[in-house]
Amino acid sequence: MRVCVIGTGYVGLVTGVCLSHTGHHVICIDNNEEKVKLLKSGQSPIYEPGLSELMQSSTQAGLLEFTSDLKAGVDHGDILFIAVGTPPLPTGESDTRYVEAVAKGIGAHLTTGYKVIVNKSTVPIGSGDWVRRIVLDGVEERKKEEGGSGTDIEAEFDVVSNPEFLREGSAIFDTFNPDRIVLGSNSQKALDMMQELYAPLVERKYGDDQSLPPVAVVITDLNSAEMIKYAANSFLATKISFVNEVANICDRVGADVTQVAKGIGLDSRIGNKFLQAGIGWGGSCFPKDVSALVHTADDYGCEANLLKAAVEVNQRQRMIAVDKLQQSLKILKGKTIGLLGLTFKPDTDDMRDAPSLDLIQELNRLGAKVKAYDPIISQSGMRHGLTGVVVETDPERLADGCDALVLVTDWKQFETLDYAKMAKSMEHNLFVDGRNFCDRKELETAGFQYVGIGH
Repeated sequence: MRVCVIGTGYVGLVTGVCLSHTGHHVICIDNNEEKVKLLKSGQSPIYEPGLSELMQSSTQAGLLEFTSDLKAGVDHGDILFIAVGTPPLPTGESDTRYVEAVAKGIGAHLTTGYKVIVNKSTVPIGSGDWVRRIVLDGVEERKKEEGGSGTDIEAEFDVVSNPEFLREGSAIFDTFNPDRIVLGSNSQKALDMMQELYAPLVERKYGDDQSLPPVAVVITDLNSAEMIKYAANSFLATKISFVNEVANICDRVGADVTQVAKGIGLDSRIGNKFLQAGIGWGGSCFPKDVSALVHTADDYGCEANLLKAAVEVNQRQRMIAVDKLQQSLKILKGKTIGLLGLTFKPDTDDMRDAPSLDLIQELNRLGAKVKAYDPIISQSGMRHGLTGVVVETDPERLADGCDALVLVTDWKQFETLDYAKMAKSMEHNLFVDGRNFCDRKELETAGFQYVGIGH
């Protein structure tokens, strides 16, 4: 099928690359000329395991193109994905101006022929009808500019909500092995086209286990599809906040949250995922989506007390590592603290709302010197506007002269560091495991005083 993806951020680029890999002819659009130039050269502007390789193979096969020409993309695609950012505003609601600009641009370039316009961006509930109106506004503006002599365009398009459920660092796997595909629309024609588009994924032709039954496809209305995205992320965020609150109680009563999580996770009604206690969630999705759902609830006179509490618990949890440092080192002023990891999760270079940023700020406020090492940030040369922290190039340099290390991001590489060597170069041998990730016995054998979260 002929596909256009507008926006080459995290969701747009992964979506476009994976759809091209399944055999569709995809044009990806971005208004950033430098970014388009980079993409055309075969380089990905984001770090995501496997993405660059897929991108290059699809480009060489002639199934993937990049351009800044919106008209070329609209003319090409039978299915047009809107995949631009919807960052949070200070109020908590989503900033939809980029979606609005794209929708109006699509309308300005619509010609004869039927199109399916797909909301892939995470947009406020009710945005499907809003996007339709904006597209029609773009059509009308074009007619006025042409003095009424332009092609008489009827509403030859339908809008579909198709939320994404990609995990950064596992986005390729998640695309080819989805738990479900959600399609929201009141147009059977549009739904039929979307099911044709996703048929290879539904049939698991690119899945790791092709013997599994077909992927579940949830067909619903626009508003429900949009709500599914917010509800899913808000539930997962709440689940993490819950186990972190349990961890804090475990600390006080002498229980081990890792054993508690194992015990409750074996209950099929609960499940074992998202029960890893630590210093809280971050990134671009959970904070933004929970805040947006709370804001929507407020707009309609609902008190989303549970969601507000989940956010409050998460914010407090980020300071748990500082509390642990103070309990052992007492005064932090003049101490040197090393952070293992900066990104909000492993296998990504994403620093958006990362817990490390709050830790750096608080440690600086308390007068500590802060150093950090991250497998991606340290090597990229890009410091993401980091201030108040010295970014080291390797773990050994990080440990040198430190009073304590705090594991912030559970990168796989951190399991096998030479901790014995690192401990010998430190002033004090405190290790605060902010993700309960490392082996306590191994760290203690290496010479560290090990402190976890909730045990």
